[in-house]
Amino acid sequence: MNPNPTSLRGKVALVAGATRGAGRGIAVQLGAAGATVYVTGRSSGAQRSEMDRPETIEETAALVDQAGGKGIAVRVDHLVQDEVGALVARIEREQGALHLLVNDIFGATHIEWNKTVWESDLDYGLRTLRLAVDTHAITSHFAIPLLLKAPGGLVVEINDGTAEYNGTRYRNSFFYDIAKAAVLRMGFALGHELGPHGASAVSLSPGWMRSEAMLEAFGVTEATWRDAVARVPGFAVAESPAYVGRAVVSLAQDREVGRWNGQSLSSGQLARVYGFTDLDGSQPDAWGHMLAEERAGEPVDVAGYR
Repeated sequence: MNPNPTSLRGKVALVAGATRGAGRGIAVQLGAAGATVYVTGRSSGAQRSEMDRPETIEETAALVDQAGGKGIAVRVDHLVQDEVGALVARIEREQGALHLLVNDIFGATHIEWNKTVWESDLDYGLRTLRLAVDTHAITSHFAIPLLLKAPGGLVVEINDGTAEYNGTRYRNSFFYDIAKAAVLRMGFALGHELGPHGASAVSLSPGWMRSEAMLEAFGVTEATWRDAVARVPGFAVAESPAYVGRAVVSLAQDREVGRWNGQSLSSGQLARVYGFTDLDGSQPDAWGHMLAEERAGEPVDVAGYR
């Protein structure tokens, strides 16, 4: 199911961290629903971020345009308060409103797998927390006052893992675990703060996402990704970045979105509620599949989770 090309016409969104991956997928699908989308990040045609990857915010904005929306690329380091403040002032000046804020900022260059706090590179671990936590807090601080000027605003905190999954499982390393727990809590805390003002906030997690970096690591493309399943069977429930994008679109166009306020959600969960699909017409549920395999203690057929 594709987004209705007019369902978000006249709506203004800020996707913070839209250079690649989930952020790009979300921005493009918002564009496909007719929204005006400000796409931000540190990787532009003129300058790359510390991730040193080729994707740029200008490319994302062009894809938003191609999808039917209006993409506006603004290079912003979301750790720099003056840059974020200037971004929000520009949105207010140019559009007069902000209806949707998506905090998808991270940009860590790598993950220190299974590293305790005493084994971790401390400087890098603290940098990870700044990228994952401070950026979201700074952006919310400046953007939410504008978002509250229009009724029914929505903030979406993009995360890795749901409350059900992350709540009882160690996620990769001390610093990564803390970073993702904080983003989950942000969705809850912002929901508490926004609710009385007629706005909502949620935490939303894609499943095993076929991001540019993931496809590159597996030596496949979006067209050939199934070739990796023979080596990594669990990859059969992987999803494209468009899938979480369609989840955000569904939330943004739901007049009863307040029912989700403060909750932790996943793309697979929302697909079954709203009826949207991934680009291939499937409805993958990676988190449901992982939980099922843990309960069974053995591989579980992906057929019921795709």
